[in-house]
Amino acid sequence: METSVHSALISPTRLWSAAEVLTRPCPVPAAAGVYGWHFDLAPAEGLVAGRLLYVGIAPRHMSTRPSTQNLRKRVRYHFRGNAAGSTLRLTLGCLLGLELRRVGSGGRMTFGRAGEAVVTEWMAEHARVCWLEREQPWTMESDLIARLDLPLNLDQNRHNGFHATLTKLRADARERARELPITA
Repeated sequence: METSVHSALISPTRLWSAAEVLTRPCPVPAAAGVYGWHFDLAPAEGLVAGRLLYVGIAPRHMSTRPSTQNLRKRVRYHFRGNAAGSTLRLTLGCLLGLELRRVGSGGRMTFGRAGEAVVTEWMAEHARVCWLEREQPWTMESDLIARLDLPLNLDQNRHNGFHATLTKLRADARERARELPITA
C-alpha cells in the first residue's frame, strides 16, 4: 500500500463538513474510493478529537453482483442516513447513548427519527470527511485498518485497543433493542 494514501487520510489537505457535502452540486465525486472521518469532538471518553477515527470504502467488492455505491452516495448517507445502513452512524449513536430500536418489520435497527436526528446534528457539528478516488478500494481496506489507529472501525480491527469496548457497547444496544417493542 502506498504510504501517500495513509498520509492523505491522516493529514488531509481539506476536510469537508456536512453542509458542504450535502450541497448541490456535491463536491464528493461519484467514483470509487476510500474516505476518512475526523472529529473535532471525541464521541467517547478514551478517544482523541481532531484526528482520523474511521475509514470506509465505496464500493464494497461484490463478486456476485456489481455495486451501485460510490464515494458520493456513501459519504452523503453517513451524514444523513440511519444506523441500519451506516455502521458509522450505529457506532456514533451507541457512543452518544442513544436507544437503538427495531423498526419496520423488526429486521432493521435504527435510533428512530428523533435519535437519528441527534446523530445527524452531532455529525453536522463535529464530523469532517476527506476522500481519495481509487479504482479498487477493497484492495486497500485491510491494509488501512491494520496500519492505522482507527478505533471506530470494528471489522478486521481486533488489534485496536477500543475494539472490545465498542463491540460490547454495540452488542448491548442490539440486545436491548430486541427486548423492546418494534417502533414505526
